[in-house]
Amino acid sequence: MIEKLFPQPADNRYHGHKLAKWLLIFYTVKSFVAGSIHMFAADGGAQSIASITLDQFSQGAADSIVTIFGLWGMEQLVIGFISAVILWRYKSLIPFMALVYVIEYLGRFASHWYTPGVQSAHMPPGAVADNVLVPLALLMLVLSLWSQRK
Repeated sequence: MIEKLFPQPADNRYHGHKLAKWLLIFYTVKSFVAGSIHMFAADGGAQSIASITLDQFSQGAADSIVTIFGLWGMEQLVIGFISAVILWRYKSLIPFMALVYVIEYLGRFASHWYTPGVQSAHMPPGAVADNVLVPLALLMLVLSLWSQRK
């Protein structure tokens, strides 16, 4: 399994299940879309999407939240870019990238237990989506490790 996660050499040969590759394409597009919104929306998506009532905070606190959302967007764009390069040139690293997404989404999901959480008017779409994205990422990882070769 370690050899499948960290192949030597990293090349463009992929032997996992085809569905895992398609799921990685989905996660890559999702990373670019969400990253662009968080990075380039005037409020970083904090109020317009996540319904965090920025107008109830001091200007400094609201600016800090928007900045954090922008930085989160940059992280999503970077992960999306790395994922796109893997899909284009280094397909043998698809299991590794699936593991990265599993860690990212499990970390987000688990953060509800070790952080105070986000106060918002309604459940942010990302929190709702995690209920699907976490198991889907785990499925992607398992399928990517499943060798199609006889």
